[in-house]
Amino acid sequence: MAKKLPKIDVVIVGVGWAGGIIAAELTKQGLNCVGLERGKERKTEDYFMVHDELRYALRYELMQDLSKETISFRGNEKIRALPMRQYGSFLLGDGLGGSGVHWNGQTYRFLPYDFEIRSKTIERYGEKKIPKDMTIQDWGITYDELEPYFDKFEKMAGISGEENPLGGKRSSPYPTPPMKTTPSLEMFKKAATNLKLHPYNRPSANLSEAYTNPDGVSRAACQYCAYCERFGCEYGAKADPVVTVLPVAKKTGKFEIRTHSNVRRVLKTGNKATGVLYVDTTTGEEIEQPADIVVLTSYVFNNVRLLLQSGIGRPYDPMTGTGVIGKNYAYQVQKGNATGFFEKEEFNTFAGAGSLGMVIDDYNGDNFDHSNLQFIHGGSIAISQTGLRPISNNKVPKGTPSWGKEFKANSIKYANRTLSVGGQGSSMPFKHHYLDLDPTYKDEFGDPLIRITYDFEEQDRQLAKYLTDRCVEIMKEMGADQIDSMNELGPYDITTYQSTHNTGGVIMGADPNTSAVNNYLQMWDAENVFVIGASAFAHNGGYNPTGTVGALSYRAAEGILSYKQKGGILA
Repeated sequence: MAKKLPKIDVVIVGVGWAGGIIAAELTKQGLNCVGLERGKERKTEDYFMVHDELRYALRYELMQDLSKETISFRGNEKIRALPMRQYGSFLLGDGLGGSGVHWNGQTYRFLPYDFEIRSKTIERYGEKKIPKDMTIQDWGITYDELEPYFDKFEKMAGISGEENPLGGKRSSPYPTPPMKTTPSLEMFKKAATNLKLHPYNRPSANLSEAYTNPDGVSRAACQYCAYCERFGCEYGAKADPVVTVLPVAKKTGKFEIRTHSNVRRVLKTGNKATGVLYVDTTTGEEIEQPADIVVLTSYVFNNVRLLLQSGIGRPYDPMTGTGVIGKNYAYQVQKGNATGFFEKEEFNTFAGAGSLGMVIDDYNGDNFDHSNLQFIHGGSIAISQTGLRPISNNKVPKGTPSWGKEFKANSIKYANRTLSVGGQGSSMPFKHHYLDLDPTYKDEFGDPLIRITYDFEEQDRQLAKYLTDRCVEIMKEMGADQIDSMNELGPYDITTYQSTHNTGGVIMGADPNTSAVNNYLQMWDAENVFVIGASAFAHNGGYNPTGTVGALSYRAAEGILSYKQKGGILA
């Protein structure tokens, strides 16, 4: 028999970026909130003088324990899905702050095209441009409607950057100036400019200077130590929930964080949630937390899994294309890369920061003509200087043996003589790409794992080749003596790291028949349940998702406050 606790205003499941923003915004308005985090407590002091690549980058200390819970994967419905037993394609964060602790800090706004992708594609090219099984749809919100929330997220996080010449209009400049421009970034900028492209400094959550945000939270500037991705920041210079929004929520006295609290079900009566059921993993005790409003802010897979396990919303059926929970899973195309080897130049690439880079968007969204191309959308192209840590980086030219005298000689020769230009391609949803509950494999509590059915399509292969060719052009202009690049995109490989940018499954839109949540991320089928995060993305763009997740979180917080006052489906 589960222990039943007193009812509260709002229970928040998952305390990362989305959960932290919701907690801060609601508690500032007087609502009593509880945040349930299945991982452990995290704080800045955990990372003092701990630049340990083996511990964090290779042994994944900040990540979810796959022996207790993982995902299963198959390329198509004819193949039996198998559990992911070791990390490869993406990393699942665990603990207070979630993936917001170990991210790089690259903070983009999705393009105006993204939010109205179906309408704008048909308007320019006609409906025949969209492949038969591609299930793109408008998001039920425009860039202009979401822009104030982008602005709010960037000011809270102190994002450092400069205006994207091909991006959506901004209501105000970035709150802090761009990061330093290194010699390799200057080479990219000069080459891109020579090619009549439009380079700009990457927007960064690694502060370029000391900053105090509108909530009064002060943080120090980035030290360019190169330990961002897969690491926590001991300086607090990298914006994460633990050093930004969570202190604001806790200061109100209205927010309680319960770590080691694994939510297994959303409880409901009729078409409303009544609270959640969770397990205290330190004692094994089952606990029921009643609440007026339930907010799911965990990672993509867990948001979908909780809804399916709880019987909330209509599960997606790939055979008929009906239902919405699990629909439009999308990933990202990260294969458009060109690596240049230089004979006469050396670079200090051991130094860097997670979001130190230079970007172009000339081939992103619909910023270029797709009339004679066999794909839609595109991707950003960038040079990054995140810091090449010694264990994980050992690039040698193609044709070099994988061991022996020549391998050792080239490893030493090119340690500081190589640069890479990479494309981050969008990912379009297809009818046969989806998430559901695995019928065979279960977690430590006996609950089914979430199952991914996904593979690259011809859309992805064409896009990857196009971005690769553009990357090679830029690298040639940068003067590389030898350039290695991808020949073609093969099947999706879950064993090789690509990105942690999984999206979809609880997608937003204007039509309850084709979307799970409205543009406040309120569920159509359960009005007091809000599902927030990249699970709401109806497709994945050519950027990192966090900036758009942050903007949607601030809008959702506004919606939750409105719902608390008036009830009903928000319009």
